[in-house]
Amino acid sequence: MAMIKRGLILSATAVAVAAVTVTGAGVHLSHGQAFFQESPKELIDEVWQAVDRTYVDATFNQVDWRAIRQEYLNRNYNTNEEAYTAIREMLERLDDPYTRFMDPEEFESMQIDTRGRLTGVGIQLSQDEETKELIVVSPIEGSPAAEAGILARDVITKIDGQTTEGMDVNAAVALIRGDEGTNVTLTLRRGNRELEVPLTRARIELHPVRHARQTSPQGEIGYIRLTQFNDNASEEMQAAIEELESQNVNGYILDLRSNPGGLLDASVDIARMWYDEGNIVSTVNRRGVSEQYSANNTALTDKPLVVLIDGGSASASEILSGALQDNDRATVVGTQSFGKGLVQSVRGLADGRSGLAVTVAKYLTPSGRDIHEAGISPDVVVELTEEQREELASNNDEIGTSSDPQYVRALEVLSQAIATANTSRQASQ
Repeated sequence: MAMIKRGLILSATAVAVAAVTVTGAGVHLSHGQAFFQESPKELIDEVWQAVDRTYVDATFNQVDWRAIRQEYLNRNYNTNEEAYTAIREMLERLDDPYTRFMDPEEFESMQIDTRGRLTGVGIQLSQDEETKELIVVSPIEGSPAAEAGILARDVITKIDGQTTEGMDVNAAVALIRGDEGTNVTLTLRRGNRELEVPLTRARIELHPVRHARQTSPQGEIGYIRLTQFNDNASEEMQAAIEELESQNVNGYILDLRSNPGGLLDASVDIARMWYDEGNIVSTVNRRGVSEQYSANNTALTDKPLVVLIDGGSASASEILSGALQDNDRATVVGTQSFGKGLVQSVRGLADGRSGLAVTVAKYLTPSGRDIHEAGISPDVVVELTEEQREELASNNDEIGTSSDPQYVRALEVLSQAIATANTSRQASQ
C-alpha cells in the first residue's frame, strides 16, 4: 500500500476499545527506558513541545500553554505512572478528546489494530464535547459488540455497574479492555431506554472489505462494504474492485455505514481507485498551510457508483464520500454522517513504549467544506426506524440485502444511474 504521510490518523474515536486506528505504528524515538527513568520531566517536556509545535489551534483552545509547562515541570516525579498521570492532566487542559497520551498498553493496542488484529469487544468510542458522555461511534463488524446489537450513538452510562459520569475515555478503555475470554457488562442509553449488554472479550481479525456480485433490474452489480480504513483496506478494496470488474458488473454500491474512519493514506488510495482526475482532500494546519491530495489517473473503474453513509460514518469515511460527492463521481444515500474533520499525528515517546496523538490539522472536502460537527449530507436521505437499525445490527447477514431499506434505495438509485449511462452510451454511438 502506498504510504502518503506517516503519522496521520483520521478516526472519529477519541480512543477505541482495544482498537485505535492510526498510522505511524511502530514509530519510536531513539531514547531508551533508562533515560526516562532518570528524567521523567524530559518525557513531560517532550509531550509539551510536540503540542506546542504542531497543535492545530495556535491559541491552544484559549489555554496559556506556556504557563502549563512551568506548572508541570516545577513538580517532582518519581515513577513512570506519576509522569503518565501528569501528561494526561496536562493534555486535558486543551479540552480536546482527540489529543491524547497513550500508555504502553494503549499504544501497543493501537499498533495491533493498525495491523488489522485486536483483542477486545470491538467498540469505537468518542466523548461528546459538550456533555462529556461516552458515545459509541460504531461497533466493529463481526465483533462481540456488533453481535450483541450495540449501535452507533449508544451512550455508555455504566461499565460493570460503575457509572461513567465524569469518566474520561482513557479510564473507560481501561475498564472495558481485558483478556480474551473474560467478560464485561456495559449499560447503555438508547433514546429513552436503558440496556444492559454482557460481552465476552475476543480476538478480532479485521478484514475491512467484503464484496459480492448481486442482481439488479439493470443486471449484475458489485456490492462492497468497507468497515474500517486500516492497513489492509487499500489492498482489499483493490482486489474487490478488480474481481468484480472481471465479472463484468454494471455498477457499484460502496457501503461506508458505521465505518468510523482510520488511515488518511487509505482514504486517499481508495478514492484514487474510483476516479482519475480531481481533488480528494486538503489538510490545513494552524499556519494556514494546505496540503492537497488529488487523483492520479489510476482509477480501476468508471462505472456508476452509489455510496451509503450513516451517523456512524466518520472521518476517513467522510473524506471518501465527500470526495466522491464533490467530484460528481457518486450519489450518496443514507443519513447525515458523524462529522469529524480533524487530523491527528501519532508518535512514539522517549520511554520507547508510550505514544502521543496530537490534533495537527483540519481537513476540507474538494469543494472546501469543513464538515467537523456538521457531517456529509446525503443526496438521497433514507432514515431507518430504531427497530430497523436494531434488526440490522443484530442480523449482519441482512446488511446489503432486500431486508436493508437503505440498500434497497441505493439499488434503485444505482439502477437509474446505470440506465442513464446506457442511454448516453447508445446515443454517442
